[in-house]
Amino acid sequence: MIATFPDAPLERAAWIDLAEPTEEELQRVADATGLRVPTRDEVSEIESSSRLAFEAGAYYVSTPLVTSSNGHLDLTPVGFVLSERVLVTVRFAEVGVLDEARAECSRLGAREAEGAFVRILELVVDRAADSLEHAGADCEGLARRVFHVHGPKGSQALRAAVRQVGSIANRATQIGEVLLGVERICAFVTESELDAAPPVDAGRMRAVRSDIASLTAYESRVSANVQFVLDATLGFINIEQNEIVKTLTIASVVGIPPVVIAGIYGMNFRYMPELSWYLGYPLALGLIVISALVPWLWFKKRGWT
Repeated sequence: MIATFPDAPLERAAWIDLAEPTEEELQRVADATGLRVPTRDEVSEIESSSRLAFEAGAYYVSTPLVTSSNGHLDLTPVGFVLSERVLVTVRFAEVGVLDEARAECSRLGAREAEGAFVRILELVVDRAADSLEHAGADCEGLARRVFHVHGPKGSQALRAAVRQVGSIANRATQIGEVLLGVERICAFVTESELDAAPPVDAGRMRAVRSDIASLTAYESRVSANVQFVLDATLGFINIEQNEIVKTLTIASVVGIPPVVIAGIYGMNFRYMPELSWYLGYPLALGLIVISALVPWLWFKKRGWT
């Protein structure tokens, strides 16, 4: 699908947005702009040399951005081709920040490729800041719940906490990758000093980089807090498991002497003097009870029960 901004023929558009383009659409854009449009494999490359390039008067850059699919957040590669006349974006999934940027450019009356490009980066950083803030708040709320878990459903709550920790950690990691990609783009565009490069507002780009630096520090704190909550949750789970093992150990130790006594008097030998005693049966029962009480009292004295 091809979307243009403003709504004009490809030859006069300041921004051409390609969403899951076909080979025919790629060729149409290339013919209209004179630019080489990157393929999915090219924008998916992870090495910096492939994500940041300059060719024939245009920047060719790419970064992963967040997409929502079936209620789950994922990263999808997005490519940018910025020349002095036109911005071409190439994506292969729904990316809400691009749709939002196009709506803002229409509302503000922007008509330049450079302005659209910088606005996209600004919105990406703004949305990353919001997501990080939510992740941090979720982590703090989870920490409060973990440290107040008690009662018979404590184990279920702790297992649910581990799953939520994984979700928050995954979100923070995704945001970190997005910020890293955008920061590399900003650095490349503002510091490369290439001949015939399209102009970019250096002041706005510096502001974007400054925001990324502060968000990266905040993301590190969120990640550290997530790790702390995970360690605490696993620690509580281990304590609960140790309590269960301790209970089973005490039960088995307390039960061994009675079983031994019952086994002895359960042997059907002909000559067992206790068989002829009038009080032999109560005596055996008493020995069983005493043999169970003695180890239990010993454990209780040591504070194990």
